[in-house]
Amino acid sequence: MTLQPRVTRMRTMRLFTPGQAATHPLVMMELPKPTPGEGEILLQIRTCAVCRTDLQICEGDLPARRLPIVPGHQIVGRVESVGPGVISWKAGDRAGVAWLAGTDGTCMKCEAGRENLCESAQFTGWDRDGGYATHAIARADFAFPLPDRFADIEVAPLLCGGVIGYRSLKVSGVSPGGRLGLYGFGASATAVIQVARHWGCRVFVCTRSAAERDRATSLGAEWVGGYDEKPPVPLDAAITFAPVGSVVAAALGALDRGGTVAINAIHLDRVPEVPYSDLWWERSLRSVANFTRTDVREFLELAAKIPVQTNCEVYPLAEANIALERLAAGQVRGAAVLECA
Repeated sequence: MTLQPRVTRMRTMRLFTPGQAATHPLVMMELPKPTPGEGEILLQIRTCAVCRTDLQICEGDLPARRLPIVPGHQIVGRVESVGPGVISWKAGDRAGVAWLAGTDGTCMKCEAGRENLCESAQFTGWDRDGGYATHAIARADFAFPLPDRFADIEVAPLLCGGVIGYRSLKVSGVSPGGRLGLYGFGASATAVIQVARHWGCRVFVCTRSAAERDRATSLGAEWVGGYDEKPPVPLDAAITFAPVGSVVAAALGALDRGGTVAINAIHLDRVPEVPYSDLWWERSLRSVANFTRTDVREFLELAAKIPVQTNCEVYPLAEANIALERLAAGQVRGAAVLECA
């Protein structure tokens, strides 16, 4: 079944050569609209949120896995058509597509329920063309129904920042009522604090931005300060969002015995040297790598129940470079979202 297509071509913002966001490395191009293959769906994209990982790909901090590439991995759209063998989706369904674009499903990690660690995994906007476009192809089994309570703009930032933040909470091991530190307070941390407060956690936020401190306080943070300040109580767990090694060291130094720092970053400038006394007493450092489809389903259900609120700056697709430039400069308040339709 298909929606009646309006056009045979699509608009995209493509990356040919990585460069600083201020140089506007994305190029607007019109391309033939793709046809979904076996097990795939074609989406008419409504919105796509802008993620720091997109910025790191566009600026070259993350080495390109394919060029040219269409970035973007927080996609909200409507199914326009389905490929052979797809029975779980039909034309007109609203669907979300996130960072994990596909896995082999057969390796030891996949069979153990740890598909986020699959060595054959592909990623949206890194291996496969993503959501900075009017249309995109996705594997049907890696697309997600979205809660009705969220509008297209509201739900897009939840598909990476929200989901990976939720996985970070799980990796950190924080218990309901525990003392949680958040280091950095962008779009992902904004979702995390709402889940943590829903669980009754005491939340302590370190960030360099005065505006972010105010926002953290409004969302229930018990204490806010800078990266060079230590929370007033030892932390049971901490999550770092800034891709800076010194921030990881600060979080580790604030942990109570047995606590864990979860590093919510795909790229880190360095692994800092730290005194062993900061790591001793069974403190742990853990990276957070991708997510599983179970994480996505769990988080979207929880986000609708709370409900998690998002604060968005909206840009037309043609201004994707401006959104990335503002993100690089630390000027985005909440999450940047592209309107692609």
